[in-house]
Amino acid sequence: MKSNYYLALIACLIISCNTINSSPKKNSQTKEIENLYFSKIDFKKNKPTSDNYSNSFTLNKDEFLNIHFTLDKPLIESLKLLAPNLTQDQLLNKGNFQFSFLVDGEIIYVENLNKGAGTIDSKTTQLKHMIPLVYPKQIDFWGWFMWLKFMKLGGGQDVLAEGNHSLSIEVRPYIKEETLKVGTILAKGNITVEVAKILVDETLIPVQKIQPNSGWELSKDNFNSPKIEALNRKIAEKRFENINGVVVIKENKLLIEEYFNGENRNSLHDSRSVGKSLASTMLGIAIEENHIKSENTLLKDFYELKSFNNYSKKKDSITLKSLLTMSSGFLGDDSDYSSPGNEENMYPTNNWVKFSLNLPMQKDKTIGKDFTYFTAGVVILGDVIHKSVPEGLVSYADKKLFAPLDITNYKWQYTPQKVGNTAGGIQLRAIDFAKYGQLYKNKGKWNGKQIITEKWVEKSLSKQVSQAYAGIEGGYYGYLFWNKTYTVNGKNHQVSFCSGRGGNKIFIFKDIPFVVVITSSAYNNPSAHSNADKMMIEYILPAIIEKE
Repeated sequence: MKSNYYLALIACLIISCNTINSSPKKNSQTKEIENLYFSKIDFKKNKPTSDNYSNSFTLNKDEFLNIHFTLDKPLIESLKLLAPNLTQDQLLNKGNFQFSFLVDGEIIYVENLNKGAGTIDSKTTQLKHMIPLVYPKQIDFWGWFMWLKFMKLGGGQDVLAEGNHSLSIEVRPYIKEETLKVGTILAKGNITVEVAKILVDETLIPVQKIQPNSGWELSKDNFNSPKIEALNRKIAEKRFENINGVVVIKENKLLIEEYFNGENRNSLHDSRSVGKSLASTMLGIAIEENHIKSENTLLKDFYELKSFNNYSKKKDSITLKSLLTMSSGFLGDDSDYSSPGNEENMYPTNNWVKFSLNLPMQKDKTIGKDFTYFTAGVVILGDVIHKSVPEGLVSYADKKLFAPLDITNYKWQYTPQKVGNTAGGIQLRAIDFAKYGQLYKNKGKWNGKQIITEKWVEKSLSKQVSQAYAGIEGGYYGYLFWNKTYTVNGKNHQVSFCSGRGGNKIFIFKDIPFVVVITSSAYNNPSAHSNADKMMIEYILPAIIEKE
């Protein structure tokens, strides 16, 4: 369910995500220093020497790229100059190297390495540094992730799309206290980059014809085919990696259905946390059928909380609603790998519910108000539903949700207690994920039958909790649904959506008549979610809104 690489990936992302606004200013020293070199050898098989240095690199062809630089003094000495009042431990906690990537003289991406990047020795004693950037497969090294972020998140692959370019890398020290302090250049070098054309199978580019027996009425509306073909080309070029399916529903009719990378209509897709939203659906149905009183029911009505570890009076105030809105106050944060309740700590245990209920509470969090992404809380919800409805969660979901939607081809994953895994363990076909999204677009109605109450749909898709506490500017969360706004050609389009690792999405638009599904298996790719956004903003939405 999780990759071992994800720990390293998150560590690299923590600080760098907000550093582009702190781009270094050019100074006279920029021209004087030239002590960073590039090589194109496999560092795992050969020890690089100065004889291996290269002044050119062919992007999309050369498999390896490393950088080498030697400092006059260890990094820690440069950090002391920036903050002489701090101890060594404080310096290493608040500072590291800053890397700036310049293409043709323009700063494209800046990353302030987080404290976990690099060993203590590499910062306190090491002078010679060798950092792999490009490698033909994923490696557990912060330099590899940094290059990936430069290319995928920082705009590198957009400016290095074709032709020949100059790539420069500058290395500085930085300290981040209340403000960001950046020192002078420690190392700088450049290399000529030639962009090799990516050869693609041209048969993958045209819009795919919708095959019969989809289970949907086909839309007769037009859309901007060249836009979709441009998207298909980017997918074929792996500009958008590991995309498996794109389905667009317009006014209850199938408009676009496309599959990539070996998947087809009958492929069951692992959408990861998209499955969390189904816990919200089933809770709403269980409440409507009086198996559970309401979402305001207290957690203590289902469990003897005093029998679990770390009991406090605060736990008695946890509601099902606070679990739905990721605001329960448990000491669990999936974005923080040091958090006791991080989901990675839950999966190896033999009882996920017990693990979750044993967690202490966060004293500084207000139940029902402060958002923290907490997968273990959704596992608790699944268990609550399972023990409250006839024949358990899986049987209940089949009868009350999947059967009415005529979804027969699906697969659950299970918790150690053999309960359907609401953390994100259900696989459906992309076209059936579209049915689920359209059900919400229809305000809970399918083929004239009210499957979910309109009131529950409204609550689920609304802005229940601000995500400002979690550092997500302008973000809101509903009942296990996200909310955001896409801007296309100056017009804002509000959307509620399900979201899962790897870039999996079900978009339910509020002001335009569309449901869009993207299935993807880019599970360890830091650009997976941003790729989905880029696909929507630059290709899919313009194609279906503007038409031809």
